[in-house]
Amino acid sequence: MDYLPPAGKAPAAPVGCRVEVPLGKGKAVGVVVEIDAVSPVPANKLRPARQWLDTEPLLPTDLLETLAWASRYYRYPVGSALATAMPSGLRKGQKARRAARWWFLTAEGSEPGAVPRRAPRQAELQQRLLRLGGAAPVAELLAVEPAWQQAARAMEKAGLLRTEYRPPDDGAAPRRTAPLALEEAQRRAVDAIRGALGQYRPILLDGVTGSGKTEVYAAAAEEAVATGGQMLILVPEIALAPQILARLREHLGVKAAVVHSDLPESERVEAWLAARDGDASVIIGTRSAVFTPLRNPALIVVDEEHDNAYSQQDGLRYSARDLAVLRAQRLGVPVVLGSATPSLESIHNARRGRYLHLRLPARAGGARPPSIGILDIRSRALDGGISEPLRAATARHLAAGSQVLYFLNRRGYAPVLTCHACGWVAECHRCDARLTLHRGQGRMRCHHCGHA
Repeated sequence: MDYLPPAGKAPAAPVGCRVEVPLGKGKAVGVVVEIDAVSPVPANKLRPARQWLDTEPLLPTDLLETLAWASRYYRYPVGSALATAMPSGLRKGQKARRAARWWFLTAEGSEPGAVPRRAPRQAELQQRLLRLGGAAPVAELLAVEPAWQQAARAMEKAGLLRTEYRPPDDGAAPRRTAPLALEEAQRRAVDAIRGALGQYRPILLDGVTGSGKTEVYAAAAEEAVATGGQMLILVPEIALAPQILARLREHLGVKAAVVHSDLPESERVEAWLAARDGDASVIIGTRSAVFTPLRNPALIVVDEEHDNAYSQQDGLRYSARDLAVLRAQRLGVPVVLGSATPSLESIHNARRGRYLHLRLPARAGGARPPSIGILDIRSRALDGGISEPLRAATARHLAAGSQVLYFLNRRGYAPVLTCHACGWVAECHRCDARLTLHRGQGRMRCHHCGHA
């Protein structure tokens, strides 16, 4: 849509800024994508926008170009694509002000035994805050354990916790540990990635499970981050973010931000703006984090690049991995696609010479891969579905103090036996569970209490 500029002084760089505009009888929030002296809309029908909402661009030029491309490629309205890139608070016109939310233990909340015995999450949060001196930014705590959000509400209601908003620069960067000890294959991969810094270069990091890909990411970004650069790393699941975040912060000793949909809105906006302002050197998130603005981009990483979780299935249906490659091209930075089982398209691009193919063929630290064997049970007697060789192997491991885990795809021929004429169901008279039919034995068994 075309509008006349709002009254008042315009930002120095208006493209990428938000404006409040009239829409029908109401109002809406829009993003300036272009400024022109003429419009195809007749002058007498152009309406002036109401006000500027930003003093500097919320969406940088490279992100606007990426979203415009995605709108055309995925056949989705450009306005809706721009809205997809922003946290909901900013989409609704919230001011782009930064204020970090902190949790503080009260005097009562710092006492031993203040938390109820039946509240393990509250106890975890209390102990974490005590280790951090009684206070910590909410975003950092929720990056470790999202379930602490509900525990904090209960503690605040009980007077054990209080919330404060502080300037975003409060708190020192984490202390860096000793330099990483890398093996030969890891060092070669790090050197190749470092050699690509400052230019667009797609790299496929093909490393077996446990080969230390995260250490490669951290070591490769060390030089760029030390000079003020930023690294964006995408993970397929929210559960993977805390462990990777902890390792990167430990190795790099820099401030980091986590961006994903499960964060409370205030924390998500704060992390998003910290990345835009360049205050967060490492940004970790799920697929939507590919739209995070970066002030000083240096490296983009897509961990587990083969995972289907990078494909958005509603709204703007996009592939975060593919958009990460496109965005790296527009930013002029290398993009690393890491996986133990690379996707077929990535392998194809590597074989065609489009991607640099780096390999980590062995586990780091001398760890050995698990031994895998197939046991033919066609001629063996089974007791409860378990053969004698498997039972003997289990006994050996238990005697050595190890653990054994069985995965059973199914026990029994049918999980329930019912009469279709009268509706009778075979139930266990001991525990009220339903009996499972074992057809080979001609028995009905309860898998809860063992009744047969």
